[in-house]
Amino acid sequence: MSRNSVLRERFSDGKKKFAPLIDPDKFSLSEIRGIAKSSEKAGVDFVFYGGSLVMENNHRKYISVLKEYCSAPVILFPGNQFMIPEDADGLLLLSLISGRNAEMLIGRHVVAAPFLKTCRFEILPTGYILIENGHPTAVSYMSNTTPIPAGQDDIAICTAIAGELLGLQLIYMDAGSGAENPVRLPMIKKVRQNITIPLIIGGGIRTAKQAKEAAGAGADVVVVGNAIEKKPSLIFELCDAVHSLNKKS
Repeated sequence: MSRNSVLRERFSDGKKKFAPLIDPDKFSLSEIRGIAKSSEKAGVDFVFYGGSLVMENNHRKYISVLKEYCSAPVILFPGNQFMIPEDADGLLLLSLISGRNAEMLIGRHVVAAPFLKTCRFEILPTGYILIENGHPTAVSYMSNTTPIPAGQDDIAICTAIAGELLGLQLIYMDAGSGAENPVRLPMIKKVRQNITIPLIIGGGIRTAKQAKEAAGAGADVVVVGNAIEKKPSLIFELCDAVHSLNKKS
């Protein structure tokens, strides 16, 4: 089955990008509408949709509102195999390569595979790497895995390299939702230097300065969720900060 690669090419065009992460459990429909409008005005590159534990099941309506008010592609960031509505533009097919839980490496993918094969959206095989951030997060609890220690750059580097050699198209290093500390800049820089596929960084980023630093260290896409939940207007500052690096290139 052939699929287009529009999103894959967009991730790989060399420009720094920003994506808000929308957890449907954290917003009402009217709040989603407001964030979509702000995202359009700010000029975000993608809208990531999902979370570690999603109880809301009206995904088609939420995604419809996002797409109505924002032209950026909506990409699913699924917490499980049940959160894959077809209305999105793409899906990060996450393989948790930092852990040793077979369910998160391949098990749930096998269950979802027959459905995913029929979906119209673009599927992006993604190596998902959890990084220790100061305290346990929902994703480490739900995945039953231990994050890579924050100071173990070599482990992160080798894990990312392994992901690329396995044929994954993206690497996503995440400190987790509500992380106390974001992924350390030296780790981002070293991982970026050792892989050729796009690198996504998320978790623990609360300010425009942190977002810009992550992008400057080597993140191709910076993702922020928790901070936007608390202050939606922050989208403008975060997006401007990340995009400012493109003006210098």
